[in-house]
Amino acid sequence: MHLVLLTAWTAVWFAVVVPNGGFSWHYLRTGGELIYGGDSTGGLNLYAHHPELQMGPISFLTAGLFNPFPEHVGQFLALAIMSVLGLVIVVLAGRSAATYFLGTGTNHQRLRQRVLIAGLAFIPMWIEVAVRFGHLDDVLALFFTALAVRSLTRGNAVTTGVFLALAMDSKPTAVAFLPLLLALPRKDWLRAGAWCAGLVAVAWLPFFLHDAQSFSAARFAIPNHPASALRWLGVGDPETPGWDRPAQFALGLVLGSVAVWRGRWAAVVLIGANARIVLDPSVYTYYTASVLLGTLLWDVIGQRRLVPWWSWLALLVLYGSVFVVPDDSARGLIRLAFVAVSTGYVLLWPVRERGRDAQKGGPHIPPDVGPAEAAWKAGTTPWEEPPAGR
Repeated sequence: MHLVLLTAWTAVWFAVVVPNGGFSWHYLRTGGELIYGGDSTGGLNLYAHHPELQMGPISFLTAGLFNPFPEHVGQFLALAIMSVLGLVIVVLAGRSAATYFLGTGTNHQRLRQRVLIAGLAFIPMWIEVAVRFGHLDDVLALFFTALAVRSLTRGNAVTTGVFLALAMDSKPTAVAFLPLLLALPRKDWLRAGAWCAGLVAVAWLPFFLHDAQSFSAARFAIPNHPASALRWLGVGDPETPGWDRPAQFALGLVLGSVAVWRGRWAAVVLIGANARIVLDPSVYTYYTASVLLGTLLWDVIGQRRLVPWWSWLALLVLYGSVFVVPDDSARGLIRLAFVAVSTGYVLLWPVRERGRDAQKGGPHIPPDVGPAEAAWKAGTTPWEEPPAGR
């Protein structure tokens, strides 16, 4: 029933938004035409001659599949398929949580309710990125990240690395989700990392080796919006500072690694998305979709509360403030405050688990196993106190 309700909810939002949707689809259509050949500025010359096309190769290769259709038909089909992927992500999040909590006495009826409530908040933001803006790169990056989380909960190191690579091949900002690899057992780190690095190299290196001017895409600058959190951090540059993108990646990687070390790997996507919006000079509403994927994963995997209030808090604070707060500076402060509070919460706030092993007094962990792997093997968090009585 929760999937029926979420499907109906998605259909309603799609119907409302699609008449004015596809705002940015022309970028994907152009890139899809160029990457399959086009003129001398296409193919492996794509990023050298079109640095404004900031999407990954996988996104353009996928967008090109809609080129044979008439423009409006191809756009509608793309928007419809992208909207359906939002439902798939919610299902993947629920399945990931069910697998992760298997054998811990979790009430799966309550879990389905959490998925439903969090999904109701996630879908409107998904329609924003998938239908209103038509950003296939964000859609694919988040979809592959959700698949990576599913593989992680199933203990499959190779596919976890493969899906994270495909996420980065779709949109470079997905590099902030790499700490998910550290949540695998330590013996699998090298294998998963090798697959991930190899597939990223296969997708991106041909462009840079063919034309060194492709590096200009990494230096592409956008205006520093007055409503950005970056302004509140004292950065008054009119355009993207040269250090900004590397700082986003570094912040997401460092804090995501801390989350895994703390046993809170389910917060990695939220933290990576937070690192982007707090340091990004722009404030497009579709950025919030990555935050909502992060809160969805945290609400259904990272904690056991029946009401997934972080998902709704993110929707109301980040998206709702766009419509009710007219002052640019105030909206920037709200974005900064959300990032600070949510990141501090998932990293520092005590989270109690009632795992199967915890109820037996705790598992036997070999001395060479670190806290992140111990949490994985136990299905618990390494700092937890004795479980509360049922």
